[in-house]
Amino acid sequence: MKFAVIVFPGSNCDRDVVYVTQDILKQPTRKVWHQETDLGDIDVVVVPGGFSYGDYLRCGAIARFSPIMRSVLDHAKAGKPVLGICNGFQILTEVGLLPGALVRNRDLHFICDRVPLRVEAQERFWTSAYGGQTQIKLPIAHGEGRYHADADTLAQLEDQGQVLFRYCSPSGAVDESGNPNGSLNNIAGICNEAGNVLGMMPHPERAADPQLGSTDGLALFEGLLQSQLAAV
Repeated sequence: MKFAVIVFPGSNCDRDVVYVTQDILKQPTRKVWHQETDLGDIDVVVVPGGFSYGDYLRCGAIARFSPIMRSVLDHAKAGKPVLGICNGFQILTEVGLLPGALVRNRDLHFICDRVPLRVEAQERFWTSAYGGQTQIKLPIAHGEGRYHADADTLAQLEDQGQVLFRYCSPSGAVDESGNPNGSLNNIAGICNEAGNVLGMMPHPERAADPQLGSTDGLALFEGLLQSQLAAV
């Protein structure tokens, strides 16, 4: 499987993703500068975290106009996987590949922490490698990570099984005590209706190597890889 990791001015998690896909999973990986347009040989696109264009205006608002995003749209519309992490999630909502928006955290503070998450919708390939594991812990690092959407959109996300990760308490309860940023319905990650586009605020690439003290994020990449190899 060939991975592309998109790089914008201000991206800072691209190398972390490349380390996971290329060094841990041993898959060919290409860093793609935002002014490029060619994704013709790519199987999976990752839009990484960081501060694209310095997060001026609002997070992801300028990156959506980069030339590469037209190709990312075509890639997604062809049913191929697209993963947006943190700033990448923000960009995917700005470009319309995912519904809703990411707005300022409830307490208006930047949050850098490791948080418990409940794994949902394990029939989706993104979460299939968790093997029934319902709770994991991943790092977060964002100032505008509070998921917001109108009532109809929220209802559709819930009804269609598009919520893949929720913030929860250490005991696994999905309530306000386990919600670090005020996201509606404790939403930490969603996919589109077709299931091939995933956006999430937590960073699975920062919890994919035993040397970092956790591999809770690795199963997400493994589920993605297994599904794509099975489809070949």
